[in-house]
Amino acid sequence: MHFDEPDLDGVSLAAMMAALSDPVRVAIVRELACRGEATCGAFEVGVSKATRSHHFKVLREAGLTRTRAEGTHRYVMLRRDEVDARFPGLLGAVLSAAEAETLTAVPS
Repeated sequence: MHFDEPDLDGVSLAAMMAALSDPVRVAIVRELACRGEATCGAFEVGVSKATRSHHFKVLREAGLTRTRAEGTHRYVMLRRDEVDARFPGLLGAVLSAAEAETLTAVPS
């Protein structure tokens, strides 16, 4: 199965930032940065399966992730090196800000 994964040379900063503007997608990116490759079903991000699939599609189409099929499983990985080459420091800044936000969040 083929997945649409753009060449990052054609991805704008605005498109990349739009994909990173949702807290669920940022949580997925954080998990991928820690885990490396993982199956889509391994993510518990507090949304329905259909919504989770939508978030993975947005990340893939923005060039942030790469997806490969193996049987009935879909494995996702962060395109960290490629994104860092195209937009130096962007992922590091997003991941650092997300981590800081998590650490300073006040429990409800």
